Amino acid sequence: MIYEFKGYKPVIDPSAFVHPQAAVTGNVIIGKKVYVGPGAAIRGDWGRIVIEDGCNVQENCTIHMFPGVTVRLHEGAHIGHGAVIHGAVIGRNCLVGMNSVIMDNVRLGEECIVGALTFIKAGMEIPRRSMVVGNPGVIIKEVSDEMIQWKTKGTALYQALPEELRTSWRECTPLTAPPEEDPGSTGDQTHLYKPWK
Repeated sequence: MIYEFKGYKPVIDPSAFVHPQAAVTGNVIIGKKVYVGPGAAIRGDWGRIVIEDGCNVQENCTIHMFPGVTVRLHEGAHIGHGAVIHGAVIGRNCLVGMNSVIMDNVRLGEECIVGALTFIKAGMEIPRRSMVVGNPGVIIKEVSDEMIQWKTKGTALYQALPEELRTSWRECTPLTAPPEEDPGSTGDQTHLYKPWK
């Protein structure tokens, strides 16, 4: 659902896909080929949220801030299921892992990878290409070219998803038994994108 708040209406590029079970409120700008999953809460009520082109904000994520703050997800940022971004700036082509929490005034440099369940405390400045894990989050190493290629390939799947959803996604009545042949089966799937090793 898309909600106006105090005269601010969200701006959403037509090429983006915002699931109808997401809630986008107020001073929010969503760029090209952005995917926003169900259960996401993007609250531009006390400040502004800018989600640049090619980002994805997956299921059950929360993006919010203290009054007067702008949250920015730079181009290609990938926000995993259940993550919370509160008053932070996420650099270009970053990956924020599932159920991570990124607190106020954090600046995540470009091409960083944040591990699942990581807590990054308020005010941290994370240099470009850092891998951050833990609670509290600490930098454990530099992100390699191979790792960022893997991340970029995964984000490309989400950048293609809005158009795929527009062409083949629709409400339906469930079947009562599985079909004889799975319409989604492609046989050998060794070529598909895989989790990081």
